[in-house]
Amino acid sequence: MAPTPPMKWSVEQAKAWWDARPWVCGFNFLPSSAVNFLEMWMADTFDRETIARELGWAAKTGFNAVRVNPHFLVWKHDRDGLIARMAWFLQTASALGLDTVFVPFDDCEFGGETAQYGPQPDPVENVHNSRAVASPGRARVMDRANWGDFESYVRDLVRSFRNDPRVLFWDLYNEPGNRMIFTKDGFAQFDAALERHSLALMVDVFSWVRAETPEQPLTVGAWHTPPVGSDQLPFETEIDRMALQLSDIVTFHAYCDRPRAAAFIDHLALLGRPMLSTEWMARAIGSRIADQLELYHSRKVGCFNWGLVKGRTQTHLPWPAALVEQHGRGDEQEVWFHDIFWPDGTPYDPAETGLIAELTAIRHNSSAAE
Repeated sequence: MAPTPPMKWSVEQAKAWWDARPWVCGFNFLPSSAVNFLEMWMADTFDRETIARELGWAAKTGFNAVRVNPHFLVWKHDRDGLIARMAWFLQTASALGLDTVFVPFDDCEFGGETAQYGPQPDPVENVHNSRAVASPGRARVMDRANWGDFESYVRDLVRSFRNDPRVLFWDLYNEPGNRMIFTKDGFAQFDAALERHSLALMVDVFSWVRAETPEQPLTVGAWHTPPVGSDQLPFETEIDRMALQLSDIVTFHAYCDRPRAAAFIDHLALLGRPMLSTEWMARAIGSRIADQLELYHSRKVGCFNWGLVKGRTQTHLPWPAALVEQHGRGDEQEVWFHDIFWPDGTPYDPAETGLIAELTAIRHNSSAAE
């Protein structure tokens, strides 16, 4: 008789996990020296000095968690090296008081090119995240002949760190089905069939990883939100509904103003599980630390803003204008879109870093008193 497959966590398990830790206030990370996650994790360009320095700035500010994406092609070409570098990253982050969230799969191929192992091109001038490559890559996801390797990859990563307390949770697949390509002239979209393959891969990934019985919770974030002014409900695509159904904890993306973020929280609170926004903060469309960080804190919703240090990803630059319009144009158009620090560690806005320090200290002190 075949063994019974591991089950999704109960609501009680998820709440116990959440109640045992301070409020999670984190950030999405690429070192300023890397143009994409391939460049970050390959042996020749794994920049330990910059990574340690920039994680240190985040920790001193009050952040307590970091979300980061390994890459399938690094595992494929240099498995032992990737695992060793992930272990080094965990140790470096943990020594600074940062828990780590790993994201093994990602469909965000904004640069429009399939990921290739080896030296990465320089960023395209004045284009936001111009060399972003997916893991493993959209075309590879659509070729089922590759899926055996995908299973080996994700099971190996999880097996290597399945009981490591420095891993906060596994965010298995970032924005499955995302087809956008960023260009100087706006944005285009990749083959619509990607969504069907990504949905099927996401379901399989949950099954593969549960078979490794990790001690950390599993999740995939819901990320489809309706355009500003629409009366549609958020997170209602087939991919989002399935992600929420399979996840131990509720995660979502919310690049929007405070009223919409609050409405998204209300909508997802009906699921009765711990919630974290694993991507947010885009100043020019009203997603600002000044007003939304307090919202996440007061609602006990964890959060990870996009970006840390201005660098080769150029995520301080705006999204393509048409995409900005869909999300609602804010009052300030010349501000940095993402990111927290200048390359020398100076805060872009000291009021933002001051608020992060204040709210994380309040939560830490409250937890200690309890």
